Amino acid sequence: MRKLGTIDFEVLQLAINEKGTFNETHLENSELKRHGVGKILDTLASLKDRKFISMNDDGSFTITDLAKEILWSSKIPIWAKILRLLQIKSCDLQQIIETIDSSENEIFNELEELRKNQLVLMSPQRQDDKLIKVYEILPEGIEIIDKTETEGFEKVNFVKKESNGEILETIEEIISEIQKTSSSDDEKNNIIKKLDMLKNKLKI
Repeated sequence: MRKLGTIDFEVLQLAINEKGTFNETHLENSELKRHGVGKILDTLASLKDRKFISMNDDGSFTITDLAKEILWSSKIPIWAKILRLLQIKSCDLQQIIETIDSSENEIFNELEELRKNQLVLMSPQRQDDKLIKVYEILPEGIEIIDKTETEGFEKVNFVKKESNGEILETIEEIISEIQKTSSSDDEKNNIIKKLDMLKNKLKI
């Protein structure tokens, strides 16, 4: 994939959100302003040099077809878009949905398939008292998506297989939630003991 940094990605995503073209006002009203003027100008110059954006006569910028082929083309399978996005940065489900033009169910199903094939990892993280599932790409996922650069998407076939890893992650999540409930210690311990027994069986 044509490598993108996180700020490169944010600028191109802004262009997509603004129907292809953005200007100084859009930049000022976006989260990009937190990076500072100097960093934004450097990023715009870099994207322009790589022909990912073009500058218009009125000073606005337009995303090019070359840049759209990274993440925003209908020719790219959903699973490949997910891997390419996670290669840029780790994301939760909502961030993936906001980037990829597809339904939540389709994206979630593709994520689950990628997890079963151990190409991405889901890690529960607590943010503002909420448990958020954050996805990140694994080395095997990077290998697969890099391979598509020379072999194309059609030759990639995922092997259907069960993954105990995701079940174990869910059990750990349940145990964490049980420990926060108002049940008695004996009740908590009994439930956790049964879940630990299940974990041990899955690892066999």
